Amino acid sequence: MALQISATNPEHPALLLELPWDTALEEWPEEFLVPLPRGISRHVVRYARAGDEVIAVKELAQRPALREYELLRDLDRLGIPAVDPLAVVTGRLDAAGAPLEPALVTRHLGGSMPYRSMFETTMRPATMHRLMDALAVLLVRLHLAGFAWGDCSLSNTLFRRDAGAYAAYLVDAETGELHPRLSPGQREYDLDLARVNISGELLDLEAAGALHPAVDPIGFGQEICARYDGLWQELTRTSVYPAGKHHYMERRIRRLNDLGFDVAEMQIEHSSHGDAVTFVPKVVDAGHHQRQLLRLTGLDTEENQARRLLNDLESWMATQSDYAPGDPLAARPEVLAHRWVRDVFRPTVRAVPLEVRGAMDPAEIYHELLEHRWYLSERAQHDIGLDRAVADYVANILPKARDTLEPTDPE
Repeated sequence: MALQISATNPEHPALLLELPWDTALEEWPEEFLVPLPRGISRHVVRYARAGDEVIAVKELAQRPALREYELLRDLDRLGIPAVDPLAVVTGRLDAAGAPLEPALVTRHLGGSMPYRSMFETTMRPATMHRLMDALAVLLVRLHLAGFAWGDCSLSNTLFRRDAGAYAAYLVDAETGELHPRLSPGQREYDLDLARVNISGELLDLEAAGALHPAVDPIGFGQEICARYDGLWQELTRTSVYPAGKHHYMERRIRRLNDLGFDVAEMQIEHSSHGDAVTFVPKVVDAGHHQRQLLRLTGLDTEENQARRLLNDLESWMATQSDYAPGDPLAARPEVLAHRWVRDVFRPTVRAVPLEVRGAMDPAEIYHELLEHRWYLSERAQHDIGLDRAVADYVANILPKARDTLEPTDPE
């Protein structure tokens, strides 16, 4: 049997040929290996260098190797956060001609670490909760795509932080199954496996003295189920918003914010029956909104103000005809953000007379106007628009606020 390297990219086989496939993976020389942290695996897994790439190599039988390779390719097509499959190597023989197990080759996710390694550090419990939020987001996205993982654990998940965003990535799809749609029973079973696996690994770390003393292994396992359930409910319930009811979308965003999640992307589908809205959640680090708003618009605000303005910007962008996330020909977010500042933010702020708003900065004014519009829209049960919100705010809110700030007569 000749060595065979099955890959979708014609460049990868040439790179992989330099590796010692005639040697069992456990015995590969150090010169080929890259020392990176690994989770627990039932198979032998090693990180190696192939040209300029850092790759993960896993030995397993041919059928599951090919199956996992195809599943990872499916997840890539679906846009699910997972490692990139590069190749499957079969027909391996050692120097004596004895067969060796085939190998699945994936690209190492730069800047990532296994979840288990993250929990082995002295990380604060508050940060650990955000990590679990990111894992809940991954599970929800997998289930929405019809993928039952079957083996979610701290070892089978990679964590990476990019520009303040927390993200979890699937690294092992060997036990996964892809369906057109998952039943509630399939989702519950997959979630229960995650709970048991996560609590079990945390108990192992606790027994080894490698877990923060404030972390409850059982509680953390239960927490991911609660976070998953809340996020699943908020993302999957069907809502079609009639024309003029855009404040309902804002209500959904606020509920996601209350759950601790932010909106990474919002898609609006227009129809004669109303606007159907789809949200993609994300988990972010402290100060993320300030940095994001400053990068996109040049506005320097407080964190809560930035979150509120970014939500409004995202909602506005989703209504623009040239907004198409993922389309290289569509307008870039920076271009749309500049248009929002020019056509929405500045005219709205200027509608509040300077002598009335006093020392309030533009970002604070706009934030206050958005809050007031939300309040009035909820009361009226339809979106009243910014113009009416500005008029009511100037007439009824600012005078009262100014009166409370003015010094009283000492007599």
